Formats: sequence, structure tokens, C-alpha cells
Amino acid sequence: MEKEKIYEKALRDFINYITVEKGLSQNTIDSYRRDIIKYLNYIQDSEIKSLDNIKREVISKYLNSLRKKRYSSTTVARMVTSIRSFSKLLLREEYCSHNPASHIKIPSTKKILPKILSIAEVNFLLDFKDLITPLDFRNKAMLELMYASGVRVSELISLNVGDVDLEDGFLRCMGKGSKERIVPIGKSAIFYVRSYLEHSRGKLKPAFREYALFLNFRGKRLTRQGYWKIIKSRAKQVGLYNKVTPHILRHSFATHLIENGAEIRAVQEMLGHSDISTTQVYIHLSQSYLREIYDRLHPRAHLKR
Repeated sequence: MEKEKIYEKALRDFINYITVEKGLSQNTIDSYRRDIIKYLNYIQDSEIKSLDNIKREVISKYLNSLRKKRYSSTTVARMVTSIRSFSKLLLREEYCSHNPASHIKIPSTKKILPKILSIAEVNFLLDFKDLITPLDFRNKAMLELMYASGVRVSELISLNVGDVDLEDGFLRCMGKGSKERIVPIGKSAIFYVRSYLEHSRGKLKPAFREYALFLNFRGKRLTRQGYWKIIKSRAKQVGLYNKVTPHILRHSFATHLIENGAEIRAVQEMLGHSDISTTQVYIHLSQSYLREIYDRLHPRAHLKR
């Protein structure tokens, strides 16, 4: 078999592996695919005769080339993760007799604290003065539900009507890796989602057997791009244009819970994080926020001579 065809088959096997066996999200799959295509192009350009001829030194040289091209440390770390996973698959499927990436370490990355909205800013965002059109009711319900639950935008737009229990105050969503979780929601979100369902969703003329909770003006499931436009438009209306994204609302949900005493394990469960270290960033963010508040408001926070 020609070398190029072997590489193509190896890539297909890898994508199948991370999709079916690992159950990774589509965004992660797409990222891994791009990473491995770049890696294989480098291998081919280096005139390495086969996958079995790849050595650790080759991978190290490739990673150094990325650094010289000023790829961020986060991107290089993800590349290493992709290559390590790909190399394991190659060994398992007998494309090669060794794993050259087994001792390649994932470089440490500088943790950047996520941006959040203050509680006052969230209130500005959610305080719709007038609810007139069906789209007004939909937008209000969506923003209330996102802040109430901390779900990702992909999870929000994937919700069906039957996924929200307005009696007991819970929603069921499918997170990364097709993992289902149950998240509580508060009375404000319950009230506005119920108002939307009772008075507005039907006016958007849902298509036959369209079970999506949130619809666009054509009566079909709202897209990620559609939601992005809605939240940016709303942010602009209340003077928060450059401060709001769907993920910032999720970050704000988590930080405000921790600031008010929520246990980190409970927040981890609600966010759907598989690793608690991912959730711990909100503790640091909360401490940073408290430091800022203290320095700004405490009468003796600064040295008086």
C-alpha cells in the first residue's frame, strides 16, 4: 500500500477511535483531526519512510518548529495530547512496533483566569424592560436558563422541550463525551421558560416533529451562530457589548455560586467537568474578585502614613 494511503487509513482509524470508543465532542474531534493532519504533513515532508520510522526526536523537532512559528503554549500542549493519543492508536493497530510519543511531556500552560460579569452586570443583561414579541420571550428565557444552569451554548441549543422539568426545577442535558447530567434551575428561569412555552413558542410555528426547546424565526432549532448573535445584540443594548459571550455567562454562573459558598464538587457536577482541576479555576477567580473588592472598598486596605 502506498505511503499516502497508509497515512489516510491511519487518520480514519484514529478519528473512528476518538469518536466511537472515546466519545469525544465534535469540537475536540475536529481539533484532533487538524492537529494530526498537520503532524502527518510534517512527517511526509521530512521524507520519513513509514509510520514505524517515527522517532521521539522527530516529534520533538516538530514541536520545536511549532514554537518557532510562535504557536501558543496552549496550542502546543493540545498538539502533544493529539500526537500521544494518535501514537497509542498506531501501536495498538500495529501500524508501528513502538510508541515514539510515550515519553513526550505535555508542556505546562499559563492558566488565564476566565472573565466574568458582576452580579450587577448579569442583572442588567437579564432585566428586559418590555417583553412584546415571541422572540423577546424566547431571548429572555434563554438567557435566564443559561445563567441559571451554567450549561454550555451547545448544550443549551440542543435542549428539547422534554428535557426541562419545570415542576421540580431541573433540566437534563448531554455534555461532552455524550455524558448526561441533571442540573437544577431556579424560580426565575422556571417562570420565564414556562412563559415562553405557554405564550410564544407556538407563535414561532415549530416545524412538524420539531422538539427543540428554543426555535429560530423559521420554527427550527436555533443554531450556535444564532444564539451568539442574540446574546451580542442584547449585550449591546445594555452597554456590555465587549464583555459578554455565552461562555462568560457560564463562568459567571460558576464564580457567583462559589463566591456565595457553594462546594466545589457541587459546582463541578453542575458544570459537567470530568476533572475537578478544571473547576478549581473558579476558586482562584473568586479569590481574585474578593481581593479587588477588598482593595477598592475597605477603608484601611491601603497604607496610611
